[in-house]
Amino acid sequence: MAKPSRPALLLLAALSPTVWGLVVGWWTPRGPGGNHDAVVSVLASLAAGLLAGWLGRSRWAMLAAPVLFALAVELVRMPLRGPTVDAPHLSGFGVAALLLGRGLHGLLTLLPLLVGAAYGAGLARRAARRATAVLPAPGVADGSRHTPEPATGAAGDGRHTPEPAASTGDARAATDVRTGGPAAGSAPGRRRPWWTWAGRAGVGLLAAVVALVTVAAAVPARTAPVPGGIAELTTVHSGDRELGLMLRGADRNAPVLLFLPGGPGSSEVGSVRRHLAGLERHFVLATVDRRGGARSWAAFAPSSSFTLDSEVTDAIAVVEHLRQRFRQDRVYLMAHSGGSLVGVTAVRRRPELFRAYVGVGQAVDLRAADISQYADTVAWARRTGRADLADQLTDLGPPPYPDMYTYEPLLANEAGAFDFDRTGNAEGRDGVAENLNVPEYTLLEKAHALSGSLDGFDVLYPQLQHLDLRREVRRLDVPVYLMDGAHEVPGRLALTREWYARLEAPRKEHVVLDGAGHRSLFQRPGPVTDLLTRVLTETRGSGV
Repeated sequence: MAKPSRPALLLLAALSPTVWGLVVGWWTPRGPGGNHDAVVSVLASLAAGLLAGWLGRSRWAMLAAPVLFALAVELVRMPLRGPTVDAPHLSGFGVAALLLGRGLHGLLTLLPLLVGAAYGAGLARRAARRATAVLPAPGVADGSRHTPEPATGAAGDGRHTPEPAASTGDARAATDVRTGGPAAGSAPGRRRPWWTWAGRAGVGLLAAVVALVTVAAAVPARTAPVPGGIAELTTVHSGDRELGLMLRGADRNAPVLLFLPGGPGSSEVGSVRRHLAGLERHFVLATVDRRGGARSWAAFAPSSSFTLDSEVTDAIAVVEHLRQRFRQDRVYLMAHSGGSLVGVTAVRRRPELFRAYVGVGQAVDLRAADISQYADTVAWARRTGRADLADQLTDLGPPPYPDMYTYEPLLANEAGAFDFDRTGNAEGRDGVAENLNVPEYTLLEKAHALSGSLDGFDVLYPQLQHLDLRREVRRLDVPVYLMDGAHEVPGRLALTREWYARLEAPRKEHVVLDGAGHRSLFQRPGPVTDLLTRVLTETRGSGV
């Protein structure tokens, strides 16, 4: 059977990373979602790189394999939208998106590809040298010295002219048949240049990094046990998507309280566990990661499926799961910030599923709130000598904006423009960063806790600009409790008060907490626990 030609081998070597890139672009276009996906990505990338290096038999496979893989991935995921998959952007959010998106994805795929290609090419060259070394040298047959036959000299005088035992110019011979030592010019007789050893050391170091990344990606998340109760990290199916869910409570038979976190793609498992442990004494507290969030990252793609309707469908799927598992006909729903738009819409559509609704930092009309926040931020920038920021915002003009990057000046300066004195109360001061140093998330999920917010905001937020609860939701058929911090962004608080005044509900109440801002439920957990306990007393047996 004829051996494949060199061009055929190169073609096969190029196909290995290219086909794997097409698979990854379809399977995990925004990067691996969980531990299992991450470990499979590393191992499969190593295998694809090994095959490419073996077939190519060249160090160039170390460059070619990652490049071909990356091109294939980018081609497949072109329809997607979001900072982590869009073209790189030179801004603070852009650098974060590049590191959390392509950087993290590359760590789990491109780096193993490179290492695999290096070892594959090295093994192929070593195998070729061994195959060459066992070839018999000219004049040697069956491992014994060749005995020359008598020959007639050129002059026909009968003199015998022996054949040379080996060709002195043949550097491929494993041994010199005349001396039994290494053949002249063979590999054992040469000292390798220093850069060869440096290259080997570099590849070895990268291989060690791949091993460490694989081990780190395999470490599971966990949550501290609740003696006699429930403490569990699980998932819920919404159609063909999986959503991450944390369950904690001192009594498995207690009423269920579902918490929906804020912005699109957001996660608050760490903040809930850190600050709202008091609620675990009265409820089975269920905290879901919204689609695209840390433990729901794989549920993000494709972008076209990420809508308000899909978010409401997810929330209802989680509620149905909780009702069935804990055998309760209704659950309590608490939603924060952008999640409150999802919560209100779910309650309006399926009121029979809910015993009461609690909105914290309630969103009412994003467009009107952002215009007000824009004006306040420009005034703050000018008042505090931030002329560059004031000029940047003035050049942009008031929102709405088309993407995350245009919103960046507003979002990045919100904490400064609307900060307040928290003397004697430092809870919740670190904001969403509190979700990073918690065991409930793996290392990979901690990265997704940030990248999910970037991509989720970019995809969903522009779709919500025309939603106005003052116009579209005038009545809810369950008790409604709204909670805000006294230091909430003024425009948002004014809109909440206006909607509350118009809203009809069996029971309603609006509570404003001193010493708290937009994240009031984490900044003042004591009053929040007191309010929810009272909500439980007022609604548990009402039959509403």
